[in-house]
Amino acid sequence: MSSVMRSTWPLLLGVLLLMVGNGMHGTLLGIRGGIENIATFQMSVVMAGYYGGFLLGSLTVPGIIQNVGHVRVFAALGSMISAVLVLFAIGPNWISWTILRFLIGFCFCGVYVTAESWLNEASTNENRGKTLAAYMVVQLLGIVSAQALLNVGDPAGFLLFAIPSVLVSLAFTPILLSARPAPSFETIKRMSFRELYLASPLGCVGVFLMGGVFAALSGMSSVWGAEIGLSVAQISFFVAAIYTGGLVLQYPLGWVSDRFDRRKLVLLLAAIGALTTLFVVVAQPGTFGLALAGAVLGGVAHPIHAMLLAYTNDYLDQSDMASASAGLLFIYGVGSLGGPLITGWLMGVVGPDGYWIYMGALLVLVTVYAGWRMTRRPALSTDEQGSYAAIGTNVTALALEAAFDEAQSDTPASEDEDAEAAEHAEEGKPPSTG
Repeated sequence: MSSVMRSTWPLLLGVLLLMVGNGMHGTLLGIRGGIENIATFQMSVVMAGYYGGFLLGSLTVPGIIQNVGHVRVFAALGSMISAVLVLFAIGPNWISWTILRFLIGFCFCGVYVTAESWLNEASTNENRGKTLAAYMVVQLLGIVSAQALLNVGDPAGFLLFAIPSVLVSLAFTPILLSARPAPSFETIKRMSFRELYLASPLGCVGVFLMGGVFAALSGMSSVWGAEIGLSVAQISFFVAAIYTGGLVLQYPLGWVSDRFDRRKLVLLLAAIGALTTLFVVVAQPGTFGLALAGAVLGGVAHPIHAMLLAYTNDYLDQSDMASASAGLLFIYGVGSLGGPLITGWLMGVVGPDGYWIYMGALLVLVTVYAGWRMTRRPALSTDEQGSYAAIGTNVTALALEAAFDEAQSDTPASEDEDAEAAEHAEEGKPPSTG
C-alpha cells in the first residue's frame, strides 16, 4: 500500500479534499434549510437536484472530455463547483438552491470521471486493486471528516460555505500539478436495458431500489435531523455514522459474499436494514441510538449495492462488464433521483418518521424480490462467482469498470484453465487468451 500512496498521493489528496467539500455542503444545506424555514418537500427537491445533475453528467461529460480534453474539463468544472458553493450562501431559497445543486451534481460527475481516469492511468496491473481500494477509502474518509468541520462555524452564516469552496479549489492543485500526462479516454456505451434485465433481473431491480435507499439516507439525513430538532453536532454525528458503517462493513461483508450465494446475503442485509428502520419508528431512540441505526443502514446499503453489481457481473462475459456497469449506474441514478422527492413528500404526510418508513419500505421490497428470485434461478457455485469489488456510491462507470476488471483478474482460474495452461507450458507455447 505504501508504494500505491507514493505514486498516487497527489490524486488521492485531491479526491480527499473534494469529498470533504462535497460532504460538507450536502449536510449543511439541510441544516440551513431548516434555519431559513424552507418546507420539507421543497428541500427534497433541492436534494434531488444533485442526483439529476449527476445523472445528466454521466451521459454527457464523457463526450465533452473527448472533445476538449481532461485538463480543461477538470479545471472548468472545478472552478464552477467552487463558485456554486459560495452562491449557496448568497441566495438561500429553494429554487436557486435546486439549480445550484443540479449544477454541482453535474460538475462533480465530471470531476470524478477525470480523477478516476488519471488514477487508473497512474496505477499498474500489480497495484490497481490496492489503488482502487485506497480511492474508495479516501472517498468515505473525506465525507466523514467533513461532518466534523460543520461544527467550526455558524450554519446561518457564510463561513461554512466558504470552507468547502476553498477546499475544492485546493483539491485541484496537487492533481493538476502532478507530472502525469492526460490519460487516454473512451466513452462507455450502455448495454440495452432489456439485455441487462435478462442477464440479472435482481441486479437491475435491486440497484434501482438501493439508489432510492441511499439517496434518501444520505441526501435527506440533514433535512430530517433539522426537522426533529437535532443540533448541528448531532446531525453531523448521525451523517458521519452512516458513512463509517459503510467503511467498516464493506470489506468483511464483501469477503463473505465471495463464499456464499450473494442473493442470500442481499436478502439478509436488506431485512436487517428494514428491521432497523422499524426499530427507530417504534422505539424513537436518542442520539446514540439514531447514530447506531444510521451506521447499520450505511453498513448494509454500501455492501448490498456492491453485491448486486458483482451478482450481475457473475452472469456476464467479461467483455460486457463495462457496458453493463454503465447501464447499472444509470439505473441507480434514476432510483437516486426519486429518493429525496418521495421521502420529502412522505415526511410531509406522516411527519419525520416518513424518512425511515420510505427506506424501510424499499428494503422490504429488496428482501422480498431477492427471495422470489431465489425460486426462479439456481444459485451459482462459489467457483462460478466472480470476485466482489468494494464500490462506493460516488463513482462513475470508469471506476466501476476498473474495479471489476481487477476483481476478475483476482478470481482463481478454473481447473480447465489450469490444465490448459499446464499443457501449453509443456509445449513451450503461451496459453490461449480467447
